[in-house]
Amino acid sequence: MASIRQNAYSDLLPDFRNLAVMARVLVAVNAAALAGTLYAMPALGPALERFVYAAAFLEPLLLIELMVLYAVSPWLPRLTYWQGAAAIVALTCVFAGLYHVAVRSVAGGDATPSVVRTVVLAIVVSGSLLAYFKLHSKAFSPALAEARLQALQARIRPHFLFNSLNAVLALIRRDPKRAERTLEDLADLFRTLMADARQFVRLADELALLERYAEIEHLRLADRLRITWELDTAPLDALLPPMVLQPVLENAIYHGVEPGTGVGDVLVRIERRGERVHAAIENPHLESGGQRAGNRMALDNIRERLALFFDAEARLETRIANGRYRVEIEIPYRHA
Repeated sequence: MASIRQNAYSDLLPDFRNLAVMARVLVAVNAAALAGTLYAMPALGPALERFVYAAAFLEPLLLIELMVLYAVSPWLPRLTYWQGAAAIVALTCVFAGLYHVAVRSVAGGDATPSVVRTVVLAIVVSGSLLAYFKLHSKAFSPALAEARLQALQARIRPHFLFNSLNAVLALIRRDPKRAERTLEDLADLFRTLMADARQFVRLADELALLERYAEIEHLRLADRLRITWELDTAPLDALLPPMVLQPVLENAIYHGVEPGTGVGDVLVRIERRGERVHAAIENPHLESGGQRAGNRMALDNIRERLALFFDAEARLETRIANGRYRVEIEIPYRHA
């Protein structure tokens, strides 16, 4: 049986519901059209004029095809990579041919000779774009594996494990049931840590894990840690990468509560805003004398993984205001 390190990353079709994918398709096709006109007509003026006519033909066709691919995108993952690629090329050829015939019939003239050229160009362009997206995905696969290795250090720090085990040892005699429950929470955390980082999880499961982690930290910090949960409008069926919120909460406690001497208020707010899921975690921002130095590894790791899963449709921002440090994460709303 192959080990985890030997598991290959399977080829994935582009997600045509992703705005960044759509933008790349539009830019690539128009760039190819511009390059073709400049090659056919070296003079800049006539080439630009011909490109304008070509763009007038291309843009409606591109928008129609992108809308169709957006509609069928949920069904494409059910096919193998090559079946899905063949389906995308076939759809592109059919719509390019029909659109060309319709335009030529309105303008008049025989469309047969040039429609063959249009279909051939559609095959070349769609095949080239699929090859680009495949290479793009493979180029990021090592980054995903590296992010997973970084997560081993960023999500569960050695000091947290050491302190939690010491807290459990102190509880074994006076409260064995709570000690047992804490060990179960630790086991759940590490089970999630070792799961496949390429699979989405439900927000409900991520929140359950977050609450288990908070219980462990309450065990260590007692009344010094006070967490406010604002989850009434959280979309529990939303899909997100695993272990995105826990490192942020750990940072909030590690940097904003643990170094202080008083009560540290941490806020966790998650809500749906239209077709977006918004999460915010904030904590006290201590003065420079009490603030622990951090290397931002956890936040960089999360930002990288969000880009791998959602491309340009996700964002992570941090800011300091009114003595509070705030981390905001926004992702598109996807559900199972």
